[in-house]
Amino acid sequence: MNREQKRIMQRKGQVGAEGTANRRAAASENAGRRRSQRATPREFFRQVREELRQVAWPTRAETINYTSIVAFVLVFMTLLIFGLGFGFSHFVTFLFQK
Repeated sequence: MNREQKRIMQRKGQVGAEGTANRRAAASENAGRRRSQRATPREFFRQVREELRQVAWPTRAETINYTSIVAFVLVFMTLLIFGLGFGFSHFVTFLFQK
């Protein structure tokens, strides 16, 4: 949690001055949510759209970079596991042939 988030939560009464959680405010907020009824499908999708606007989406360059890293690690780990399995199987067959 950064300073800005902490200040906002202090203004709302969710945390105390030193950053500890205000249990009464959290409990009353949760109690109100439990009593409320379910959101309509229209309201649900509106809330989903609002949340997705707040997501920090990666740029195209970041996506390509992350994808290449994942592909490299995938190929490396596949070859490593295959190599270890192949090596151990030959080693075990060598032990039993002797």
